[in-house]
Amino acid sequence: MPDLERIALAAGREVMAVYGTDFAVEVKADASAVTAADTRAEAVILEGLSRLSPDIPVIAEEQAAAGHLPQTGSLFYLVDPLDGTREFISRNGEFTVNIALIEDGVPVAGVLYAPALGCLYYGAIGAGAFRRDTSDPDATAQAIRVRPAPERGLAAVGSRSHGSAETAAWLGRLPVSSLVSAGSSLKFGLVAEGAADLYPRFSRTMEWDTAAGDAVLRAAGGIVLGPDGTPLRYGKARQSHDAPYANPSFVAYGDRMLAARLAAAPAV
Repeated sequence: MPDLERIALAAGREVMAVYGTDFAVEVKADASAVTAADTRAEAVILEGLSRLSPDIPVIAEEQAAAGHLPQTGSLFYLVDPLDGTREFISRNGEFTVNIALIEDGVPVAGVLYAPALGCLYYGAIGAGAFRRDTSDPDATAQAIRVRPAPERGLAAVGSRSHGSAETAAWLGRLPVSSLVSAGSSLKFGLVAEGAADLYPRFSRTMEWDTAAGDAVLRAAGGIVLGPDGTPLRYGKARQSHDAPYANPSFVAYGDRMLAARLAAAPAV
């Protein structure tokens, strides 16, 4: 994990170098925004991963947008160099650098770095999950863990820029006492550190949007479930019903027992 952290920190420096300028915003073919921060950070990550793991293929967002999707086996990286471009453009600080290692469809390690907030989450299956304050050079990483979900008064976190009526309706059936909006993959970090109980997402995401946060959450004891109630899988390169590497709807849970509890008694 130290190597992935180092690469994420280097990419974060590229992101912040652009953040402090009057940067231009372009629109990709899928109508999403892209800036020089995306491309510069991705270049740093790709170079770093090629040195670290030259034999492991990388699926990266901007490369994918340009049509470059290398063949993958059981082991590969998923990279989003700047998750939360809308947050970056609006300058609210809630954007992240995401790097995840996937093995047999499972995110087994991930780094989630919010450079403007000085916050880095990382985790690996079997090694636990951690949060580090990167704004303090003397700060040590703190272990994080999901919290047991209360019977009532659930804390939910939702997308700041991609909320949906379906998400609101789903949450409206539950005993939720608070809903916090946050940008990018930071929502996974909030659930992983026990600041929230669940994060539902019924609007579109891609695998590189979620893999790093999913890895951190799983390492912290949580789980991300798709519509069929099984853990979200990665490496969906060929899908007859959707684009390569597109995710279905999902709900991220801190307490794994909460999913079964809500299925048994979904109404407030």
